This record gives sequence, C-alpha cells and structure tokens, in this order.
Amino acid sequence: MKKKKKNLKEDGIGIYIHWPFCQSLCPYCDFNSYVSEKIDMDSWSTAYKKALRISAIQVDNNLVHSIYFGGGTPSLMSSRLVYEVINEISKEFKVSSDAEISLEANPTSVEYGKFKSYSASGVNRCSLGIQALNDPDLKSLGRLHSVNDALRAFDSARQCFKTSSFDLIYGRQNQTIGEWENELKRAMSLDPQHLSLYQLTIEPGTPFFKLQQKNRLRGLPNDSKSCAFYTKTKEICKNNELVHYEISNFATKGHESVHNLNYWRYGDFIGIGPGASGRISINGKKHETEGHKNPMKWLGGVLKNGGEIYSVSMPLSFIDQAKEYAVMSFRLKEGLNIERFNSFSELKLSLTKVEELREMGLINKSHNSLYTTEKGELLLNSILSHLLN
Repeated sequence: MKKKKKNLKEDGIGIYIHWPFCQSLCPYCDFNSYVSEKIDMDSWSTAYKKALRISAIQVDNNLVHSIYFGGGTPSLMSSRLVYEVINEISKEFKVSSDAEISLEANPTSVEYGKFKSYSASGVNRCSLGIQALNDPDLKSLGRLHSVNDALRAFDSARQCFKTSSFDLIYGRQNQTIGEWENELKRAMSLDPQHLSLYQLTIEPGTPFFKLQQKNRLRGLPNDSKSCAFYTKTKEICKNNELVHYEISNFATKGHESVHNLNYWRYGDFIGIGPGASGRISINGKKHETEGHKNPMKWLGGVLKNGGEIYSVSMPLSFIDQAKEYAVMSFRLKEGLNIERFNSFSELKLSLTKVEELREMGLINKSHNSLYTTEKGELLLNSILSHLLN
C-alpha cells in the first residue's frame, strides 16, 4: 500500500480506538457496547491494523500526540492486542516522544491483573470506571466490582502508570449532598491525579430511561439539588488543589487529559472501531467520520477487499465547524477563542449577544476569549443557543 507524503503539523492529532465489548451492560450507559462470550482477538487485531493503515494514507497530519483505548471495556482486550495496535500506530504515524497513551478499565480482578502488561505495551495512563464508593450504589448501577475491588485496582494502577484517573457518578437515586460530600472526601484521601465527576444522566434507549418512562426510577435530584451537587463537587476539588479545567474534569497540574483536551479544543482525531466518530482533515477539508455501530458489520467491512472503515465520511461545512468548536470549547475553563471562531466562516459572534450574556452574569470576556462564569456553567446549553441562533 503506497503512502503519500504527509504534512506534519506542530499541534498533532489524537487516535481513538473503540473496543465495543463489556462483561455486562450498565443500565445507565448509552455507549456503543455489547456482551459477547467469544471474541477472536486475532481478527480484531488484523482489522484495527488495516484501518490504521488506511487512515494514515487519508489524513493530512500524521503527528500523533495521544492514543486512547475506549469502549466498551478496553481492559478486556488482550495485552498482546493492545501492543499490536500501538506498534502499528508507531509504524504508520509519527508518534511524539511524550505521547499520552490511555486505556479505560473497570476495577475487577480479571482486568486490573493485566495492568503491568498494558504498561509494558506502552500504555501510560489508565482511566478507571469506579463510579461509586459504596457497594449498594455500585449494585444499583449494574457494576460488577465492589469498593474493595476499586481500591485495589486504583492502587495497582498508580504503581503501573504515569497517570491514573477514575470516574465517579453523583446525583444517584436517593443520594444526599452529605453522602456525596463524604464519598468525594474519601476519593480525595486516595490522592488522585485526575478525577472525572459526572452527574447521572438518563439517556434515551437505556434501561434506566425505560424505567423512568414507567415512573419506576425514583429519587433522582431536581434541578436545584443538581446545582447543589455540582457546587459541592467544585468546592471539595478546589479545597484539595484539583484544577477544574473542564465542566466534569479535575486534575493536578500536568495530569490533564491530553486526548480529551484535543476534543474540546476542536483538534483533529481519528476514530477507529465500531461506532467510533472522528474529525479529520483530508486535503485541507475537515471531515466527519463514523464507523458502523454493529461490531461484526464493522469487522467484516474492514477485512473485506479495499477495507470499509467508515459508514459516514463527509466534509463539514465551515458553519458546522464553527458551531462544533463553540459547543466543545465552552466546556473548558479557558473558553472560546473569538478570533478562531470568526475564522471558520461568515458566522461571526454577535457582539450584542455577547454583551447581553455578560450583563446577565453568564459569561466573561478576557482579551480574545469568552468563558462561562460559575452561574453560566449551569446554563451552558442556553448560552450556546443564544450565541449560535
């Protein structure tokens, strides 16, 4: 397969690898995930490597600053498969010497027993899906691990990886602010480098959504209590010197997620795997890509002659790029760069609307940037609607 000459850029790109399989499906999760008893790791290795080779030929920029194994549950992948994917990326792309290579994991003994081999394969950042620090709530969330499993897994991750992060969900059924405060303080006692803290959201198509439709999912917080959860979360993280750099993410200095920052700053990233989306530049034009959601359809499409890695691949209009940039960048504390937004298209930020939002105390302006106030963080969708309408 002949490779064309690449245009290397300073900013680089990210590569996302989607592993679609889980041991079980959580009732709140709407990710593209499936349970399968038999998985042919060799076939998946062949497909991932072929998709990476095809992508390397397509994209304008082949300097990689981050690789992210997401899912699904990527810690169910064999360490050999992870190594082969990373090795293929290093062959087909120019990988920066300090590239962040992340892998999501669940804290069951089946998975965290492989952490050392993942580290030897090149993974240097682990993101643990702990979700709760009490056993009854873990059970109601459909998690297969216990709190003790989670603590052992986190200890193992800290020993094996340069950076370890974990997720927690708040606003759970019948959870009080005081209970969340105690849980979050327990999390802080673990001296985390990075935390992703999300409010439980009920997504269409999930088992929780179906229960809610039947009025059988009770005890969820109202808007006022949701705000209180969010405020308490920020307060405790600040008191423990974790920087609130994105709506749901907190980190000590130097441990922010490079891969996710690239999303929020609207950089290019390649999405490989079933249902994986991407934003890549091809011949100077930014494209939206997405793989077939069905794992076997994606696998078969890639392995056939020619290789079909995307079910969707189309150029984005400049107006769509401007809107996507706004949606992503306003999630960050650093906010939206006005000059960059205006450079996309004839869609320019209205100074009148900006001033209206400032007068309402929802956004601030500093030099060439707009960012939300604490009040505005809670009304982000309304702010975007007002600015982009």
